[in-house]
Amino acid sequence: MDKELNIFAAPLQGFTEAAWRVAHNEVFGGVDAYFTPFIRYEKGGLRNKDRREVLPENNRGIRLIPQIMASELEEMKALADFVISLGYKEIDLNMGCPFPLIANKGKGSGILPHPDKVAALMKCVNGYAADGISFSVKMRLGQVSADEWKEILSAINDSDVKMITLHPRIGKQQYKGELDMDAFTEFYNECRKPLVYNGDLCSVADINRVVDKFPDLYGVMIGRGLLADGSLAAGYKSGSEINKDVLYAKVCNMHSLMYQRYSETIEGGDAQLLLKMKSMWEYWLPGLDKKKRKAIHKANKLSVYLNEVEGVR
Repeated sequence: MDKELNIFAAPLQGFTEAAWRVAHNEVFGGVDAYFTPFIRYEKGGLRNKDRREVLPENNRGIRLIPQIMASELEEMKALADFVISLGYKEIDLNMGCPFPLIANKGKGSGILPHPDKVAALMKCVNGYAADGISFSVKMRLGQVSADEWKEILSAINDSDVKMITLHPRIGKQQYKGELDMDAFTEFYNECRKPLVYNGDLCSVADINRVVDKFPDLYGVMIGRGLLADGSLAAGYKSGSEINKDVLYAKVCNMHSLMYQRYSETIEGGDAQLLLKMKSMWEYWLPGLDKKKRKAIHKANKLSVYLNEVEGVR
């Protein structure tokens, strides 16, 4: 590596929660900052779960950047002020969530076709920058068209935004279809902010390909790839990948830490705890024996589930 590349852990709703972040940092490491799944106003207020997730005492030992989602100024200010009240100086603005329930309300990637709204949010960012608060933006190429970014990049370039993370798909694609690397190249050439690449990074080789093609990148943000292989960030930085036995042992260690955390915090008893822990195997260890994975997912009692996980090797 010619220069130190920043590696960020992407926010994934329901997966990269505080329990995962703290356990990942302790077991694997290699991540420069973890981003929270977005917090937003719902029915006029913040969910208690969102409040707990962002509390500094629940995220000890890591650099955490809370992510907020808003399309209107008052909403953005209220969310930012809440985050700042907890002592944070860095905030990420979500302009990339592609899920229809979000985007159809003009939030996430749904704000991208509205240059006036983006410009208003950028002015708000400038106001916070004067008070020493650093904002970054996570976005896509557009919601419906891959050139919608062209109408808003100038406002972001002219703002006090400190970093842009770009996922080279449009919102309508969600996570399907091809990445538009030609559009990413065009964005890369016109962007005047430190730029972070996000999208389909599942191996050290994937990271190297992107960095070789775009040598001026400030960093990469890894989501699903880091959930599947927790060693990915540290492996890139060290230049060596860990073997299968060590990876499996580390995942089991991470599982133990998360299980302990969730058993203390999840409401709803064993049933909810079982659902939460089983959901992690949607990504964990994609090379795991199919029969073992099926047995884990079929487990209908916590004791059965824990017995199956105990046999993961």
